[in-house]
Amino acid sequence: MSIVSHGHTAMVQDLLRELCDGHGGWIEHVIVTHNIPEPTLQEPAEGWPFRFTELFNDRPAGFGANHNGAFEHCFSEFFCVLNPDVELAGPELWRSLVAAACEPGTGLAYPVLLNPDGSLQDNEREAVTPIALLRRRLLKQPQRGIDWVSAAFWLVPAQNYRRLGGFDERFFMYCEDTDFCLRLRIAGLGLRRVEVAVVHQAMRGSGREVRHLAWHLRSLWRLWTGPVLRRYLADVTAS
Repeated sequence: MSIVSHGHTAMVQDLLRELCDGHGGWIEHVIVTHNIPEPTLQEPAEGWPFRFTELFNDRPAGFGANHNGAFEHCFSEFFCVLNPDVELAGPELWRSLVAAACEPGTGLAYPVLLNPDGSLQDNEREAVTPIALLRRRLLKQPQRGIDWVSAAFWLVPAQNYRRLGGFDERFFMYCEDTDFCLRLRIAGLGLRRVEVAVVHQAMRGSGREVRHLAWHLRSLWRLWTGPVLRRYLADVTAS
């Protein structure tokens, strides 16, 4: 399991407590990457019920680079990408995710994400094209399909992550999850949702900070001008 902290020490500490209480024997190794300087996390009095590793970056890295770095320490059958702002369900969550990830043809499994007010989060999206953004943002039209899901919470068979080479680190922030999902789909693998809900605070920065907006726009341009989206759309049209 890979968790990246950007100064979220208290939030990560709470998440680790939830993992300790509700791991159900499913979690083998948790890796927390500190992307900016912050204190070491506190070990529970009873000790970690799983292997625990903290990584400290010399300088901030992008979303994909951080998770790819954590994957270098992955020797288990599955690799979990988990945001620090997620509130978990009980052990049934892991049982359901693993069962779904084991289904033939599954590229990754993910739970239902809810907003803190209990409403359904819009983490399941159609391919990000200029027209799709126009329909969604300005015309407020519903999604026409699910081509990718946000990487707030994924369970990926490690062989799939390795096969794709992980996240494309040229996306410093934003769209790396879109790119990864589209590459999975091009490889003939699917995205499988499990009907277990978790709460995700979704602290989206692109609407609040100029640098996040700049990262988002740069990533969109890379996605739109790169080969992956074109290949995926061509495959969808052909099918």
